[in-house]
Amino acid sequence: MREPADIDLNLLVVFHEVFLERHVSVVARKLGLPQPTVSNALGRLRKLLADDLFVRTSAGMMPTPLAQQIAEPVAACLQNARLALNPQTGFDPATSTRHFTLALTDVGEIHFMPRLVELCAQAAPQAKLGSVRIGAIDWQRALETGEVDLAIGAFTDVPESLFHRRLFTQPFVLLFGRDHAFARKRKVTLEDYLKARHLIVDMHESPYDDVNDRLRKAGVDTAHACRVPHFTSVPYLLASSDMVVVAPEKLARSAAAHFDLAYTAPPLRLPTLKTSIFWHRRYNADSANQWLRNLAAQSFAE
Repeated sequence: MREPADIDLNLLVVFHEVFLERHVSVVARKLGLPQPTVSNALGRLRKLLADDLFVRTSAGMMPTPLAQQIAEPVAACLQNARLALNPQTGFDPATSTRHFTLALTDVGEIHFMPRLVELCAQAAPQAKLGSVRIGAIDWQRALETGEVDLAIGAFTDVPESLFHRRLFTQPFVLLFGRDHAFARKRKVTLEDYLKARHLIVDMHESPYDDVNDRLRKAGVDTAHACRVPHFTSVPYLLASSDMVVVAPEKLARSAAAHFDLAYTAPPLRLPTLKTSIFWHRRYNADSANQWLRNLAAQSFAE
């Protein structure tokens, strides 16, 4: 068994950066080292572990299965070393200048950001809170590297390295204009629904991909329906048309109040959205991360 004394721990720093960046030249610039030094460090680590670790491809240095296997433990090791060398005395929101970043869907930005920005401004006036869009980044990797502090959403396909805390559950509903024929029905039947003019939100993240799959199986002609890539434009489209869309209940409730829309239960079985806060276990003990996720939980948990 190899022990920490058997290895120069700087080699793990190089390994971690190559795993993140995929390019030796980028890592060399990032660490302020000559490129041959980085290559030499990789060579030493390859010899020690008897594995290529990274293979040069047109897309950069791609990790081998062994590199994939040890990447997360190495990242955790380096984070623990940082915490040991820089012990925290606690996070003080009143004086912190930290920049927090949340990973959210467009629906999440609408639902969470206004309230969190205001609460953060009150409790941590010098801190900054921003968001990045799920789908535009590899949010799970960003949580691991610390580029993103928390992700909030109804994500189901997540690795064991991510911890989570449930905020609330909500159903999907049918959302449409207040003058739509559905607004005058006590119950919308599947036959009524299939005859309607459909608006499809063409999101590929789970569980939204499952919703569209169920609509297709129920007989909805999704191929010829009006399609948009996110929910942001949905209320505007419904307010000026006779289309109907499947939407999360909380979004429907908010949109109905501001865009003169209405909503009702769907005539087919759809998954329940289970919205949670997600963070990487590397930052579970980080007091600033703890403060932010507690702020979100206190504000939105039901």
